[in-house]
Amino acid sequence: MLLKDVRAELRGKRLLIVGDGALQYIPFAALPEPASSINKTAVANSPLLIHHEIVNLPSASTLAVLRQDLSGRRLATKAVAILADPVFDKSDMRVKTTGAALKSSTQSSPANGNALERDIERAMEDLDGNSRFPPLRLNAAHWEAEEISKLVPERERMQALDFAANRQTVTSPELGQYRIVHFATHAFNNSVHPELSGIVLSLVNERGEPQDGFLRLSEIFNLKLPTELVVLSGCQTGLGKEVKGEGLIGMTRGFMYAGAPRMVVSLWSVDDRATSALMARFYKRMLGGQKQPPSAALRAAQIEMWKETGWKAPYFWAGFIFQGEWKQMGAN
Repeated sequence: MLLKDVRAELRGKRLLIVGDGALQYIPFAALPEPASSINKTAVANSPLLIHHEIVNLPSASTLAVLRQDLSGRRLATKAVAILADPVFDKSDMRVKTTGAALKSSTQSSPANGNALERDIERAMEDLDGNSRFPPLRLNAAHWEAEEISKLVPERERMQALDFAANRQTVTSPELGQYRIVHFATHAFNNSVHPELSGIVLSLVNERGEPQDGFLRLSEIFNLKLPTELVVLSGCQTGLGKEVKGEGLIGMTRGFMYAGAPRMVVSLWSVDDRATSALMARFYKRMLGGQKQPPSAALRAAQIEMWKETGWKAPYFWAGFIFQGEWKQMGAN
């Protein structure tokens, strides 16, 4: 329905998708290639990404703005900063505290802790009903972070895991020293009230005491993050509120405003294990020997998943999309 009228123009080309309305929620990579008069069977059984690199943008003018912002920018000196597997609840086994301390912490319940719970619960109100507070731990996120870290020397990476995956780390100027910033945690993108959207970081400290770990959309817009790529490895991170003439307003727009010209985000509640498997393949293509641009690396990783029996269904790989500048990182 979407592509049959342009099928003659598609062959061998990168596809830049500027969707409108519901089209912004469609994983174009998983759509079947329009039937070809030359080889209908072979083409019709293939998802679109087999023959095309697919890039998404909120508007055509966005690309011009991104390229203008990149002009003259110096490439960051370090490779990747990873924030993964935060601690969401005082009952987490990583909290090293006594039962008495837990009881004291529960009884004190500071006002800002209650306000934080309300903020996150409000952010979750308009979602699909599968979310809960506190969020469930992403069990594969730690492995995902370790696999990415193996690809770069220690001096060129930052790992902020467990309690270190917190607001202080994200808002630190140090984060701008890295070309890639990777978040492996929960995010809530509220398509009805985008101002309630945000990323969930560590909600308790090492003693199990509550702390503000919800990075709100307004705060994302105010970050100074002249990085090359931001990856939001969580559920529904590419969604937002449809604003006429502006596209989706959500975390993608927030990080681009903060300085990131490229994003990898998700369209639905992704599978934890499949996401980690996809990210490991993605980063290997991007930071390993091949040094592929992010858009090409994501496509290659998704094709690898599609070829494997256990991950073949689009549910496991098609939820992640690339948005922004597709040229090699550092190229003006």
